[in-house]
Amino acid sequence: MAEVSSTVRAGFPKPRRAIEEMAAYVPPTSNRVGKLRLDFNENTVGCSPRVAAALERLATREFLSTYPEYQEARRKIGKFFGMGPAQVLFSDGTDEAIHLLCSTYVEPGDEVVMPWPAFPMFRFYVQVAGGEPRRIPYRAPDLEFPLQELLEAVTLQTRLILVANPNNPTGGAIGLPEIEQILQRAEHAAVLIDEAYFEFCGVTALELVPKYPNLFVSRTFSKAFGLAGLRVGCLLSQAENIAAVHKGQSPYSVNSIGVLCASEAVEDQEYVRAYVRDVLEAREILLAGLMELGVHFYPTRANFVLADFGGRSDAVCQRLRERGILVRDRSGELPGTVRITIGTKSQVGRLLVALREVLAE
Repeated sequence: MAEVSSTVRAGFPKPRRAIEEMAAYVPPTSNRVGKLRLDFNENTVGCSPRVAAALERLATREFLSTYPEYQEARRKIGKFFGMGPAQVLFSDGTDEAIHLLCSTYVEPGDEVVMPWPAFPMFRFYVQVAGGEPRRIPYRAPDLEFPLQELLEAVTLQTRLILVANPNNPTGGAIGLPEIEQILQRAEHAAVLIDEAYFEFCGVTALELVPKYPNLFVSRTFSKAFGLAGLRVGCLLSQAENIAAVHKGQSPYSVNSIGVLCASEAVEDQEYVRAYVRDVLEAREILLAGLMELGVHFYPTRANFVLADFGGRSDAVCQRLRERGILVRDRSGELPGTVRITIGTKSQVGRLLVALREVLAE
């Protein structure tokens, strides 16, 4: 047997270069049960009771032993979004939708343009595909969307543009005129508008889908609908695009329980609207409270706010955790910043009381 080179560990296959060079993404998701979850932008009170009742009624032993069927759910949820069934692709959260777009349109070495900082999975899946992330910084000092810089960054080598609207973690959003400028500038590239926080903002690019064949829109049931644990998302576009993306997808990547609950969730819009109203009212209370405390924050159209605590960001996160409140340190991307999910008015009240104590220490 030939001797194995000392530079290669025996028995271990060598990963692709793109995988070797990228950093692993490890979300801090442990020890969250029983705490006030203001760290991951989830629904902080839970899903509609109608969803829980349907789960108890319909998730029989036979149901659980059968592979998922998507046809009826695509019709129902497509109608909810104003799309035909052939324009809807269920995905394992919006993460899989991003992964599928990269797998479908990005060759190794291709450019992918994105404002930055943004949802970490944008860069993550571009790197997995071997693409080259071209990150366009949000404008200082208010983290304004870098529209002109993004348009100028688009080249013939650009295959995909990724925009979260509203953006995570900055919270800002753009309107349809800006989205159309991007679509027109990048006619040769796929453009994703990720609308994970649409319900808290109200601006959607879905009405542009018939006009622009390069447009994709993603939605999730993890935020306003309260189904984060089931990992259900949707990719929406013209039917020809959805057919192309579907070729690279596992046939059953979204489970039956997730599809069932998403289908029920869209039937209880009053529950979602009531939750969103509470969050929007709480958002104003939190922003006023941060201003009173002298904490700088950035404009937000989402169910979270990015606040700047300077050199105290780590201490603020730790002291709040000791009080049973979780927030997300984002100082790795924007020094001194902490992202705070906005829950209900009572939850925001609890947070502000704790924050006053922490800042007084």
